[in-house]
Amino acid sequence: MQEIGIAELKKLTEVIKEKFGYDFRDYAMSSFKRRVTRILELKKIPNVEALTLQIAGNVFVKEDFLHEITVNVTELFRDPSFWRIMKTVLPNLYLNQEKIRIWHAGCSSGEEVYSMLILLKEMDLIDKVEIIASDIDKCILAKAKEGKISIRNMELNEKNYIRYNPTGDLKKYFLYDKDYVYFDKDLLSKVSFREINLAEVKSFTKCDLILCRNVMIYFNQNLQNDVIKLFHEMLFNYGYLAIGSKESIIWSEYANKFLVVNNEEKIYKKFKE
Repeated sequence: MQEIGIAELKKLTEVIKEKFGYDFRDYAMSSFKRRVTRILELKKIPNVEALTLQIAGNVFVKEDFLHEITVNVTELFRDPSFWRIMKTVLPNLYLNQEKIRIWHAGCSSGEEVYSMLILLKEMDLIDKVEIIASDIDKCILAKAKEGKISIRNMELNEKNYIRYNPTGDLKKYFLYDKDYVYFDKDLLSKVSFREINLAEVKSFTKCDLILCRNVMIYFNQNLQNDVIKLFHEMLFNYGYLAIGSKESIIWSEYANKFLVVNNEEKIYKKFKE
């Protein structure tokens, strides 16, 4: 396959914006190029020009394209050390209020949301929280809402959980079938799933904790800054922001409005408007 040029990608993003209403111009170009290459190989499309023509001609359905262009790699209790720190953070949110609101921005197939639900259940806080989970991909949101995980993935999920809580029992939160496991429906009913594009949303409901882990690495610096601005505005004062361990807000113009709670796990606390 020949090298994909910047001009081709620019034309592609323009057609995507026109036909699907999604603006990928501020996505990290190297990552966007890798995802486009994957689509070309997966769908056996010869080049970017042909893909652009398919989108322009309504051959490529919006939902299918978004499902392939977005990255959906996650696990239960991914980075167990993060969840151990989160267990110490959550009680701080309840110091002056009885109920809190958590937003999982870019929730993918839902494993992080399930992890939070289990954590809250084990801390006896599950009835004192409102959880919102969002993603740009409608198909992956439907999967997250279903609570269905391939049984092949459970070995890694269980290893993560044991590293987080050596004395716990992950199996009690799932119904096991032959090829799949299904997450506890009562816990899952606590979550409101919403289709939200972080590149375009300008406002959202106020939250006490926002988790957006390993999402902004796919954005360029301009879009990252816009998203950090959004999170700052949507957090109550003294609310918490958690991003991916390979991400940072230190360069952002909003960095001075946050305190570093844990630098390794990239957890921050908003302390001024």
